[in-house]
Amino acid sequence: MVNLTRIYTRTGDAGRTRLSDMSEAAKTDPRVEAYGHVDEANSVLGLVTTQPDLPNEVRAVLRHIQNELFDCGADLSNPLAENPPYEPLRIVQPYIDRLEAWCDEFGDPLPPLRSFILPGGTQTASFLHLARSVVRRAERAGWAAAEVYGTEPATDDRPGGVNPLALHYLNRLSDLLFILARLAGQASGEVLWVPGKDREVTDPRARKQRTRITGE
Repeated sequence: MVNLTRIYTRTGDAGRTRLSDMSEAAKTDPRVEAYGHVDEANSVLGLVTTQPDLPNEVRAVLRHIQNELFDCGADLSNPLAENPPYEPLRIVQPYIDRLEAWCDEFGDPLPPLRSFILPGGTQTASFLHLARSVVRRAERAGWAAAEVYGTEPATDDRPGGVNPLALHYLNRLSDLLFILARLAGQASGEVLWVPGKDREVTDPRARKQRTRITGE
């Protein structure tokens, strides 16, 4: 249970913090980096939800995800333990399954892509691309923590690892945010990446690819 009665405590002024299991860690610890990036992604999604052109059904999905990102941050801040005295808050497979269902729901009606998309179009689409890239960073930081601590519960000689499902969740979430960014950009038209746009294309295959992208 969270009970915030005082926001500043000065306990972190020496560059240390406490994880969810009350163990101490440096603020530069890869676990702390990972859940810090998750927090940043949540803030960007908060910006997205304030956009007036955001469809209500997408806003409802993002509000749900914002809550789950707090779960994800709590998970990343809690080293895995064998038989903990209480059930910890963890990302579980149904969270990921729900993201995949949303990917299908919102992605299937979109036109096929001929190249990568340049972020932009509308402010809403741009914010969603920003959220996507921050989630990707959070995922990378999570895997960096997993390289240090592993993905197994604690033993007598090493601390607990990272829940891999939390990292799978972030991976799938970045996919969904890419799809939602595409959805938000349909009205203004998607701008596609043209590899080597200002270069002369001599290779026939590359010329054919450019024609597919530009339609010229």
